[in-house]
Amino acid sequence: MASLTITPAAAKQIHHVLDERGKGLGLKVSVKPSGCSGFSYVLDFADEADPADISFEAHGAKVFVDREALEMLDGSEVDFVNEGLNRYFRFNNPNIKDECGCGESFTV
Repeated sequence: MASLTITPAAAKQIHHVLDERGKGLGLKVSVKPSGCSGFSYVLDFADEADPADISFEAHGAKVFVDREALEMLDGSEVDFVNEGLNRYFRFNNPNIKDECGCGESFTV
């Protein structure tokens, strides 16, 4: 069975963003061919449940993963980090074999 972990920091940010929007069920994650290494993450909001998505829940927050991306994301941890002026969701993905220098794309 596939797994995806949501850190408390990521859950807090998901709640914050959904509260600001005033709607939504959670964070939607997929991947697309992109960049110099092969794939990049695509983040969006899940405003309704899509039967093609697999949902994961922790700390009261939900992350919906596109079924086609599940194999690439299996075992990943979704985190939210603050580094200086930058704030972003970070994926600690054990399936990554290589990343581009800028960190925008990856190979599995």
